[in-house]
Amino acid sequence: MAVQPYDPENIFAKILRGEIPCTKVYEDDHVLAFNDIAPQAPTHILVIPKGAYTSYDDFALNASDAEIVAYTRAIGKIAKEAGVLEDGYRLIANTRDHGRQDVPHLHVHIIGGTKLGLMLPKA
Repeated sequence: MAVQPYDPENIFAKILRGEIPCTKVYEDDHVLAFNDIAPQAPTHILVIPKGAYTSYDDFALNASDAEIVAYTRAIGKIAKEAGVLEDGYRLIANTRDHGRQDVPHLHVHIIGGTKLGLMLPKA
């Protein structure tokens, strides 16, 4: 499947435009990070690029080098600031239907602050 078209009315686009509030934990020229409104662990932060990218493959193919570097470095900074480096954390980026992506804007979940269960059930 080709990259899905970007929907400028998705919830993260509305957050970026200031139409919907968020509890911001980090922001720079290319990245916004905020606490998830339905956290699955004590630390559950969503990290989104400010550009209109639907998924990681879209981002990798179409983002500028500056956006890619800023996004990658921001994830590391945010994990450190959230205090999850020592004990560990999980990064999740769901993509399209089979990956259970709910919002068609690239986002990574930083989840930690407790021992996490298996990512997927054993086959």
